[in-house]
Amino acid sequence: MMRIGLIAGSGQFPLIFSQKAGQNGYAVYAAGLLGEADPALSCRVASMEWVNLGQLQRLIQFFKKNAVTQAVMLGAVNKTRMFADVEPDLLAIAVVSAMDNTQDDALLRAFAGVLQKEGIEILPSTRFLPELLAEKGCWTRRKPTVDELADIKFGFTVSKRIGELDIGQSVVVAGGSVLAVEAVDGTDATIKRGGTLSRGQGVVVKTSKPCQDMRFDVPAAGVDTIGAMEAAGIKVLAVEAGKTVVFDKDDMVALADRFRMTIVAVDEETLEGWT
Repeated sequence: MMRIGLIAGSGQFPLIFSQKAGQNGYAVYAAGLLGEADPALSCRVASMEWVNLGQLQRLIQFFKKNAVTQAVMLGAVNKTRMFADVEPDLLAIAVVSAMDNTQDDALLRAFAGVLQKEGIEILPSTRFLPELLAEKGCWTRRKPTVDELADIKFGFTVSKRIGELDIGQSVVVAGGSVLAVEAVDGTDATIKRGGTLSRGQGVVVKTSKPCQDMRFDVPAAGVDTIGAMEAAGIKVLAVEAGKTVVFDKDDMVALADRFRMTIVAVDEETLEGWT
């Protein structure tokens, strides 16, 4: 049986991947991040090792022990933990010390580069799961209004700019103004902050970064996103088609329809056709 490694954060992505990899004839060897990965993952993989954030050498040793030469990075990591709950080993310290900055992409690419030198190739996070990528179109019964279309187009541009700076992947806008920008606190917190200012007029826009590395940190949305929007009083979500991973789409759309929300998946070609 073929083997593949999994560096697992939180959420259902690692669980879905493990099941699909098994269906494709792969044995999955998972390094689960303590405090992030779902313990249920251990029942779905050939072997699982729990590691703290920053234990790079232990992760490499686990993969090498199990003859793993290819791996994926999946699931979320609470970025605020980076400032209080990291136990870096000497190898991780050496990698970070050599960097000009520790923003998301730079840090992940640096760690992926170390794994590559150790003979462990990091593959795209959508390996086995291309069907999870958002399909272009309006998914809900409620369509965006003219004003909301304008905010989606504006928000798409802003989201791409913050992505270019490697700050985040989502924004909340309303009436041509930026209300909230995603930082280390994540999308749900951004939605909450934007909702307090939008008075029900907010639009959430989530895009990939201009030079998105599909191996990690791919933008994602799901039922939890809709729940966060309902709590914040926001009714419109726009995601980037073909670049956003969507979980439980049918449930997500059903919930959005129940709350009379709008979900659209757009790309740059779509936006160019809007006047």
